[in-house]
Amino acid sequence: MDLLGGISLDVLRILPWVAAIVFALAAGLWRPRKLHWTALASVLLFAALNAGAAIYVLNHFDDPRWSSGEDPSLSAPSLSETPIVGEYLGPLDSTLDGVIGGVNQFLAFKQALPVALDFLAASGWALLASFPLAILAAGIGFTMARRRTAAFDRYRADVDLLKKEVEQLKRQMSSGHSGATALPSGHADSEVLPRRTRS
Repeated sequence: MDLLGGISLDVLRILPWVAAIVFALAAGLWRPRKLHWTALASVLLFAALNAGAAIYVLNHFDDPRWSSGEDPSLSAPSLSETPIVGEYLGPLDSTLDGVIGGVNQFLAFKQALPVALDFLAASGWALLASFPLAILAAGIGFTMARRRTAAFDRYRADVDLLKKEVEQLKRQMSSGHSGATALPSGHADSEVLPRRTRS
């Protein structure tokens, strides 16, 4: 089933742009912190769709949508209708039809080839643009990763510092609590218990 059969050439040229823009907007809203990767993915999607359109045109080169009308299709005359010798030339009709059909296919391919090359050129330009975008995206990603690592290191240092302070507080509290409850030295020896008086 040919899903693109009812689409005109102008719409087919617009489709890669629309798809790339819609993807960029959707991915940008979904993950706004990774716009650099979204831009790169959109350009690569545009290149892939144009390459796919070029392949589609070449696979359907006999489609009249690619025809510019400069080279009309040829039709083979019927040799069997030739006066006097027509009955002898009748078997050549199928051969002539095959030759004319081959010529028409060549003309159709000749008309479809520039259309396919336009799509391939757009795909090539997009791929060329993707190289600096990839370098830029990698640089931005590396910078963001370093910032995240530095922030994580700062958080870990703060946590380690808090742990040390908590340990110091625990030691101070435990030493202060034991000093408050311990009896002074010699207190047990100097204490005199009351004696019972005899009645």
